[in-house]
Amino acid sequence: MTAGTAPDGDHPAPGVRLVPMPEDRLPAWLDRSMAEYVGSRMRSGESREQAEANKQRSLDTWFPGGSPAAGHHVWEVTTPDGTVVGHLWIGPFTAGSSDWWVFDVEIGAGHRRQGYARRALELAHRVARDEGATSIGLNVFGYNTGARGLYEQLGYEVASVQMRLPLD
Repeated sequence: MTAGTAPDGDHPAPGVRLVPMPEDRLPAWLDRSMAEYVGSRMRSGESREQAEANKQRSLDTWFPGGSPAAGHHVWEVTTPDGTVVGHLWIGPFTAGSSDWWVFDVEIGAGHRRQGYARRALELAHRVARDEGATSIGLNVFGYNTGARGLYEQLGYEVASVQMRLPLD
């Protein structure tokens, strides 16, 4: 999975809350998230077949039966008045692991660059730490320079780099 497409402002938005995503909204969000995931993988060079296979592995691993795996959190990112401005999904990369992952973070286009993603990630880091995580990682596609900048500002460090040369 990939984390976010939303670069953020320099200052966290005040009053941001992480609210568990209601079960009735989870299927539509998961469909959208997985469609975006497939699109991102294809934009980064995978065939549709490869991207769809990766999507299915993700669903089987982290959403067995359509529900988040044990220890995973899917939240709506909200303002103090309850307006949903985005979503965030984190959890252990493998069952029982202290190495956690930001699987998806997205702030709606009309709410970007206002500090919502930054504050949501800061809150998620606390939850992960409180639940025994010793690290949290994420994947960001190379074309997503805005999100990469936010993650670097939050202290994420490059763990590996994949590169590709199209031979058209």
